[in-house]
Amino acid sequence: MANLVLILGDQLSVDISSLKNFDKKTDHVLMAEVMSEASYVQHHPKKIIFIFSAMRHFAQELQSLGFSVHYTKLDDKQNTQNISTELLRISKSLGCEKIIITKPGEYRLLKELESIDSQIKLELREDDRFYCTLDEFSSWIKSSKVYRLENFYQLMRKKHNVLLDLDGKPEGGKWNYDNLNRKPIKKNLDIPPPPKFEADKITQEVINLVKQRFDKNFGSAEPFWFAVTQKQAQEAMDDFVQNKLATFGDYEDAMLEQDGFLFHSILSMYINVGFLEPKKIIPIIEQKYRQGLVPLNSAEGYIRQIIGWREYVRGIYWTFMPDYTKKNYFEHHRKLPEFFWSANTDLNCIKKCIEQTRDESYAHHIQRLMIIGNFSVLTELEPSEVASWFLAVYADAYEWVELPNVYGLALYADGGTMASKPYVSSGNYIKKMSDYCDGCKYDVDLKSGKDACPFNYLYWNFFIKNREKVSGNPRNFVIYNTIKKMTPEKIAQIKKDSKEFLKNLD
Repeated sequence: MANLVLILGDQLSVDISSLKNFDKKTDHVLMAEVMSEASYVQHHPKKIIFIFSAMRHFAQELQSLGFSVHYTKLDDKQNTQNISTELLRISKSLGCEKIIITKPGEYRLLKELESIDSQIKLELREDDRFYCTLDEFSSWIKSSKVYRLENFYQLMRKKHNVLLDLDGKPEGGKWNYDNLNRKPIKKNLDIPPPPKFEADKITQEVINLVKQRFDKNFGSAEPFWFAVTQKQAQEAMDDFVQNKLATFGDYEDAMLEQDGFLFHSILSMYINVGFLEPKKIIPIIEQKYRQGLVPLNSAEGYIRQIIGWREYVRGIYWTFMPDYTKKNYFEHHRKLPEFFWSANTDLNCIKKCIEQTRDESYAHHIQRLMIIGNFSVLTELEPSEVASWFLAVYADAYEWVELPNVYGLALYADGGTMASKPYVSSGNYIKKMSDYCDGCKYDVDLKSGKDACPFNYLYWNFFIKNREKVSGNPRNFVIYNTIKKMTPEKIAQIKKDSKEFLKNLD
């Protein structure tokens, strides 16, 4: 009996569960570039180039290993431009009796694939590249009163014996060293650039295709320098461990106008696409700490992102979909401002983060959370529009990881399912953690008036306006105690400045 194995664009690993027990004498692999996946949001050109080129290179690798690979390119005449119809077309032409698929990471695609079960036998396998199975996460959810990352993170560390001492306690006596990950960047610091890879013939063909087909999409197609093979991704990983990991922890939350990469790994796109496996990364990071080559705050900070946050958001996504996309706790409905696509704004922090996103299809987590996400909450942007933007513009964005990060963490649109409080700040945080304020039209030290940093009055306006929804949170006690001491005139000024800014935003 011949089987057809579907390999999706974020399943580029020879160890993927769908390839287990593959019979090279009878079975076939299908990989397909289809317009339905390339256009359900207006993906950044670099994101499309990365995924298509990575797929084409991986198909070559599978062929060299003896797999029978059928590859549909986007511009093939017979391409039906849909994953499901391509599966049915190819399986029929090859006489396959069963289709085998590792479950996709996105809910909408899973439902689409399940719909062909009535037309051909379908075997859906669990994605075993994660530390925590979805059943395990569901059990944890059922046993928990609140679904906090910290509790889940400690559970994962204990279960998988990560960064524990001989007594089973956390290295250094603490589980979390986030308070040591907040140093402002020093301008004269030597920051090694990320490794960049030259486009080969395959990648150049994809670049030309994307420039023709997606020329109206937000973002620059070139220069394109991402890794597009597992070997190149491993080189990027080795470079990070060798040159940046030791300093990563100190400056994890910092931002610098002239360098958007700093000491970050830029590996999330390679992990999410399947080139790098978390179960192989974490032992390397831990080993560097135990060898005395990396401080604990760097090792723990990076490990927390992978075994903690990455696993946690995946669990949240699958636990609460599809209703999670309907969450809008603050009932925000403002449309996305035009400058999210043009970067044409006087707010220098927003301008620089969007310009970097446009040019690189990348911004690190604090730029996304405390600049763009923070601004989106304070200006009452529609959660679905913000989420669609994040999903479209970043090369590492897939709905399973992007949606909880936006709805749950950045926007607090889920009303506290994920985060214990809204992640918002005034301009003071941005001034402390970046140099964006130096070149801004607005004065971050002014609290009111047309020249004041809008983050300052919008911050207080948010808490005044949403008193009923967030004042009961003990973590907001100091904020509301401050508001309580404000004069009626000051509160009126905050409301006036905010109303004027939001009116101009519209």
